[in-house]
Amino acid sequence: QEEVMEPLFLDSPMHEKIWGGNRLKTEFGYDIPSEHTGEYWAISAHPNGVSYVKNGKYAGFHLAELYKDNPELFGNPKTSVFPLLTKILDANDWLSVQVHPDDAYGLEHEGELGKTECWFVLQADEGTKMVMGHHAKTKDEFVKAIENDDYDNLLNSFKIKAGDFFYIPSGTLHAICSGSLIYEAQQSSDITYRVYDYHRKDADGNERQLHVQQSIDVTNVPADIDQNKEFPQTILENGTKTRYVDSEFFKVDRYQLNGKNVIKNDEPFMMVSIIEGTGIFEGNEVKKGDHFVICSDQKEVTFDGD
Repeated sequence: QEEVMEPLFLDSPMHEKIWGGNRLKTEFGYDIPSEHTGEYWAISAHPNGVSYVKNGKYAGFHLAELYKDNPELFGNPKTSVFPLLTKILDANDWLSVQVHPDDAYGLEHEGELGKTECWFVLQADEGTKMVMGHHAKTKDEFVKAIENDDYDNLLNSFKIKAGDFFYIPSGTLHAICSGSLIYEAQQSSDITYRVYDYHRKDADGNERQLHVQQSIDVTNVPADIDQNKEFPQTILENGTKTRYVDSEFFKVDRYQLNGKNVIKNDEPFMMVSIIEGTGIFEGNEVKKGDHFVICSDQKEVTFDGD
């Protein structure tokens, strides 16, 4: 008799940030370390904040160790480093304007993978914006705008609302703006190059470190600012599935369920975040704010609820 694998439910780290707030507590009921909590690394095997398993035979294991020592749970991957990271971000203030390198640049200069990411907007205050891409046509024009501090004309910014989705490949200049709560799925990397931080000063009167040359090196010019707005939908037994991304790094689907659904797991593993509602998943009560991994030996799973 083969033992039935349970999903891996996780306990995960919080990160305080200069721009953080308290919405991770008010919206999700998480315990937060302070009123400046910026990020919950919901599913993470990154050394700067690792999730560990709460349930079953692997209780107490770090996700990073488990991935390395039990590759069969994750479809016997080629790499020994867990590739993905999901977060919830509470932007109570503006984040810096930043860019992430691709794998080649990241490995050469920082010794870790680059960072392609995507954002799903969970909440946005009235009039909240984000920055994605820029208007420079050439690298020279791009550098000149940075030298002249002319970010008003350089940056491509626009209003966002709950339910919006954005795919942000490495090399894309971007910034989350004040007033947004964001679900983020990304490559497991913690490399951020800040090009501009609004001349903010810390308690000691110092501005945060910038990485202007690296930002110039890795930013795509011209920028591709036309976001794909067409997301294919599939009708399920009791609900819908929307596919937001299918890239070399990850696939992202949103399931909106109202009742019982059997969902096939045809991937090496699936990382699941419940962002709204309550229900039963494989006999476990789950609710908004729960995150878990479905391992490769669970070929199908049953969700029931809203």
